[in-house]
Amino acid sequence: MINIQKQINNWRGGAAEDWQVAQELANLGRTRHSLFFAHLALEKTLKANICRVTNDLAPRIHSLLRLAELAELDLSQDQLNFLARFDRYQIEGRYPDMLPPAPNIETTQQELKKARVMLEWLNVQF
Repeated sequence: MINIQKQINNWRGGAAEDWQVAQELANLGRTRHSLFFAHLALEKTLKANICRVTNDLAPRIHSLLRLAELAELDLSQDQLNFLARFDRYQIEGRYPDMLPPAPNIETTQQELKKARVMLEWLNVQF
């Protein structure tokens, strides 16, 4: 039998750790990697929400929009647009042949602020 609360705790714990790594990488100027870990934090938080709502395991997918849909979250259009746009950072991290220029530190900090707002909103859902 699946221990759903353990799954939720694992996803949330991993998200918190990945968020910390995203911050540390940004401080080191590793912008592309920072945003990849920020995406992971969002992905894992969404997967925790899926477990909470479905009482089942989260799927092994990475699309933030699809995960949000499966989590049955009531997202605003701005939130949906953000998730759709932020997905590019997981693609850049997984497929090096598709790398655009790395974002500068100012863009990275702006993106991290928006990701933090989304993470905080997602965590309130618990």
